Amino acid sequence: MKRKIEDISGGYHIRAMSTIQLNEREKQLKGLLLDVASYINKAPDRKDAEPLILRWAGGWVRDKVLGIESHDIDTAINSMTGFPFATKMREFCEDAANVEKHSIRPEDVGNLYKVAANPDKSKHLETATVRMFGVEVDFVNLRKETYTEDSRNPQIEFGTAEEDALRRDATVNALFYNLHTDEIEDFTGGMKDMKRKVIRTPLEPLQTFTDDPLRVLRLVRFASRLEFTIDPASERAMEDQRVLDALKLKISRERVGIEVEKMLKGNHPCESLRFIDRLHLYNTIFTDPSKADMARPDTLKWQAAYECLQYLEDDRSSASIYSTLVSTEEGSYCAWVLAALTPWESVPDPAPPARGKTPPPPITLAAREGIKAPNRLCDLVTAAHRHRPEIMGLKQAVYEQKKDFTNERDRLGMPIRRWEDRGVDWKLQVLYAILTEVMASESQVARDEILASWEEFLKHIRALDLMEAPSIKRLIDGHQLGSALGIKPGKWMAPALDVCMAWQLRHPGETDMSGAVEEVRSRREELGIAGLLK
Repeated sequence: MKRKIEDISGGYHIRAMSTIQLNEREKQLKGLLLDVASYINKAPDRKDAEPLILRWAGGWVRDKVLGIESHDIDTAINSMTGFPFATKMREFCEDAANVEKHSIRPEDVGNLYKVAANPDKSKHLETATVRMFGVEVDFVNLRKETYTEDSRNPQIEFGTAEEDALRRDATVNALFYNLHTDEIEDFTGGMKDMKRKVIRTPLEPLQTFTDDPLRVLRLVRFASRLEFTIDPASERAMEDQRVLDALKLKISRERVGIEVEKMLKGNHPCESLRFIDRLHLYNTIFTDPSKADMARPDTLKWQAAYECLQYLEDDRSSASIYSTLVSTEEGSYCAWVLAALTPWESVPDPAPPARGKTPPPPITLAAREGIKAPNRLCDLVTAAHRHRPEIMGLKQAVYEQKKDFTNERDRLGMPIRRWEDRGVDWKLQVLYAILTEVMASESQVARDEILASWEEFLKHIRALDLMEAPSIKRLIDGHQLGSALGIKPGKWMAPALDVCMAWQLRHPGETDMSGAVEEVRSRREELGIAGLLK
């Protein structure tokens, strides 16, 4: 390290530096790449070519400056494209002398992959990827980009390091580490911005976002992940209606969904939603751009929902609401998606058709078309919306203790099993009901009262031993029930099996199902099987 000045102002420790301290595997990789560059430079067909200069770029440099270990490295090449360089590198690694010099084990060099250009996924140039010494290494040439008014897919040509830095989304992502000089190269003020904890575009913000509106979401993601602010000029441009229209119409919804997923799976999802809310991005992200007349939900009280989820997440004690309802990383992500969609709860469902399938509610369209949520997540969103009134009703009945049925295991257990139909998590649906109720509240006091009522509800469910009600195995199946009754299978079977399960819930620990069969017999008129019984 040539020089270092510690900043201990909180958060990440930002160090003013001219180089980077490499770990052992990075030193090994650096030495290998420099020798590969020298090997290529000596080739006869490179006699008149510009000598190769290699730089590690972007996120790896940013994270190393912040003291974060990174497991993937972008290698920028000045005068050669990525795949030919990576091919020459593998050729170099097949020589026994080179293997010995760089202590290369068979497992140190992985398969080489060519990654084709795919502008819709922000891959504007063909690259090569190979795993080296346990690190994913991408190879790509330095380039400059020129945008046209009608596309976010730029025209690309070889460029200088400075031109490559200027085309990036943020100054903190535009740093290079020169492998030959062992120095950080900063063409855009990225080091200063990291010191200030600011996200800023290398070029004029409005033009930057007009060229590629996806950069709006990328800046939000990086700002929330790093707990940085976004500079005022960039924020003003992000709110510009021209940028919002371009983000809504020019960017594929799959790409929008990828950015949102990265935000909500990141270490500060709530901060991402704060940015989206404050910058008025909501109706640009969570929408169906193909429907010009799609409703625009009111986000005035949305903050109460996502701040409530953050409040709940901060308490992970064993009996807390959050620990009770969210148990996996995927569940945490789904919880944040539900929090993001709560404003849609106020938008009424379309009138059901006279015949045919009921259309999905608007909240599901916002998930499916706005962020291209997968089917399983859309099923959760739909279930949370449609079951919410019943969930709210049962909670209120338990909390007020005015209904005798709330102590009957089947009267609560059967709805819980139904909520988890098609494999969607009933606990996350309860969480959604909590967030929507809090969002409709008027004050901090009201929020505390609401959360107290839900704590009582969940405590009651635990007392009845119903938290895992959907996984309770039936003691009798349809074939056995039909044989016991002497009736062939038919439409009667599903409701009759529900009668058996309700009986089973009322008789925990019972293994003899004869009582359940007799209950079905006693309700033969209701089940429409009176004429079929012998």
